[in-house]
Amino acid sequence: MFQAIVIRKTESGGHDAQVTALDEAQLPEGDVTVRVEYSTVNYKDGLAITGKAPVIRKYPMVPGIDLAGTVEASGDPEWKPGDHVVLNGWGVGEGHFGGLAQRARVKGGWLVPLPAPLTTRRAMAIGTAGYTAMLCVLALEKHGVRPGDGEVLVTGASGGVGSVAVALLSKLGHRVIASTGRAAESDYLRSLGAAEVIDRAQLSAPGKPLGKERWAGAVDSVGSHTLANVCATTRYRGAVAACGLAQGMDLPASVAPFILRAVTLYGIDSVMAPRPLRLEAWSRLARDLDPAKLEAMTQEITLAGAIPAAADILAGKVRGRLVVNVAR
Repeated sequence: MFQAIVIRKTESGGHDAQVTALDEAQLPEGDVTVRVEYSTVNYKDGLAITGKAPVIRKYPMVPGIDLAGTVEASGDPEWKPGDHVVLNGWGVGEGHFGGLAQRARVKGGWLVPLPAPLTTRRAMAIGTAGYTAMLCVLALEKHGVRPGDGEVLVTGASGGVGSVAVALLSKLGHRVIASTGRAAESDYLRSLGAAEVIDRAQLSAPGKPLGKERWAGAVDSVGSHTLANVCATTRYRGAVAACGLAQGMDLPASVAPFILRAVTLYGIDSVMAPRPLRLEAWSRLARDLDPAKLEAMTQEITLAGAIPAAADILAGKVRGRLVVNVAR
């Protein structure tokens, strides 16, 4: 038996999440069984646990789009008992039991090896949020955005993706401008490496098709009017990596930035990203993310604590990253 958060539909059609004891026989099909050591609470997990959006595709479901732990049994020749592994995405926590549990059974092809010198806890301090931030950074780099080209903007900067993006980009030598709706987090963002902190209100209202050119590149986790305004103020031949929808799924923009300034908008998907890209992202995270800055943005919580944390993350009350110690 092991402990897990299980989400069920109630008799009245409601949505209920509770820590529950499960038997390994209840785990779904898969060729690798992992003893989970740490998981996380991401924005998508918040939606799943609270039921605020139809993230879950079948019930009952164990949420958690991330996990890190040790292989206990494997029918996949790539993995053997004792291997330390990380999993992000692939529909776990949505259509397949996820990481907010002490055990998981998954497909071996979904796993990547834990890169040295990361521990399983540190890997989950990074989690999908940090892995997504690294995918954004890689997209900007492959576009040709380099330190010295100009300022790089990070929106939603005090959240999980934003915090890691600020830390990564500043360490790589960029002048990072952090946009946040929480002025009280300014010192925190500067401690991660932000050169300047601006109020999200500068970007969140309906704007003009084109604005004054400012950003050489940008990482946006907000969407809607914010993303439209980011594109409208990106410099000629700059690039924007979009990975979130905290403000909304809409994009009330014009084609002007794309056809008059040759701005490129990159869509960043972390769920189904191919394995070579995942390996590159995790290798770079192990190398380029300052462990002290990562620890400064991380809070550890219990498995049961992940349930109230889900509402907090949707309400914008969570700074940085939440690591779930599933043994607690």
